[in-house]
Amino acid sequence: MYQNENKVGTILVAMSGGVDSSVVAAILKKRGYDVIGITMQIWQESQVEARKNGCCSLGAVEDARRVARKLDIPHYVINYKDEFKKTVIDYFIDEYSAGRTPNPCVQCNKKVKFESLFTKMKELGCTHLATGHYVRSVYDDESSRYLLKQAVCKNKDQSYVLYMLSQDMLSKLLFPLGDMDGKHCTRELAREFNLPVANKPDSQEICFVSEAGGYTEFLRKNRPDLFDNRGEFVNTSGEVVGSHDGVANFTVGQRKGIGVTHQKPLYVISLEPKTNKVIIGEKEELEETIVPMKDVHLNIDKDLLPIDVVAKIRYNMDPTPAILSIEDGKYYIKFADPVKAITPGQMAVAYINETVIGGGVIYKDTNDKAYLN
Repeated sequence: MYQNENKVGTILVAMSGGVDSSVVAAILKKRGYDVIGITMQIWQESQVEARKNGCCSLGAVEDARRVARKLDIPHYVINYKDEFKKTVIDYFIDEYSAGRTPNPCVQCNKKVKFESLFTKMKELGCTHLATGHYVRSVYDDESSRYLLKQAVCKNKDQSYVLYMLSQDMLSKLLFPLGDMDGKHCTRELAREFNLPVANKPDSQEICFVSEAGGYTEFLRKNRPDLFDNRGEFVNTSGEVVGSHDGVANFTVGQRKGIGVTHQKPLYVISLEPKTNKVIIGEKEELEETIVPMKDVHLNIDKDLLPIDVVAKIRYNMDPTPAILSIEDGKYYIKFADPVKAITPGQMAVAYINETVIGGGVIYKDTNDKAYLN
């Protein structure tokens, strides 16, 4: 059961139609809570196979309905396709066209899912919102704050994509899967609950990008002009060493698809969309220590900065020793040792032990010397 259980009334469960959120609804129902399911329809079917599509499409909505019927709980569907298109899809395309590599899942969490779900939670008279994320929200008496913590099962932890959750949100969020230690697989629980999605494949990483073509095929269909834009490969000494068909084909750290002959493997070091140049170099030239951030959300008082942390600049990166600081109103993560492929548009997230301290969007302004090593 949950802390301050007497304050937990009806729980709204965000049901994506996948295994994890379905198990959350089943767990809460079994624990005796009043549960309402809700599904956001935000995208169309997968271009490859409808049942393997991402969350919140037509097929996922029907899967969520079937689970709700099995559990005998009310279930609502809200259509957010237009909002999703404007807030996530257009953002995704604009970021790539600007030479950045966005994280659409973070954008969706920040701008679409949680804000909308909390509005519905209040409209339906629920006191809490539960999701299938692998993360923990814990109230800390000493600081009188809710702490966002990594999941017990680190290889499933999703705190990186939820760093922006506010105190008000954390006070009303429940994450039943965050305390699982890996010994109780959600799929096994789904079978124990006899849920109709127990054998459903995991959804793909980006719900609106097909498995076959990847993000470049999606961009090609929506912005073909980005792929008919002849530009130059330039090495870090400023020499033109080849040509390409558009900056949108590349991301920082990329090795495949460069096609320039060199004695050592070449990687994308940076992108210059204004001049349509792709800067390439050897692996060592990807290494940097300073990560500037914008749109920063802190879970501590900024007066505590600078502070020793561990940080990650990619979802699947192991947290690495660093310092989180603010200088002249700008936030930075400064790693103790160089890290590879600091990618504008991705997220940088800082931790102390298992607790999320804050995070933001990686940003580089080459005209600002304070942002350079």
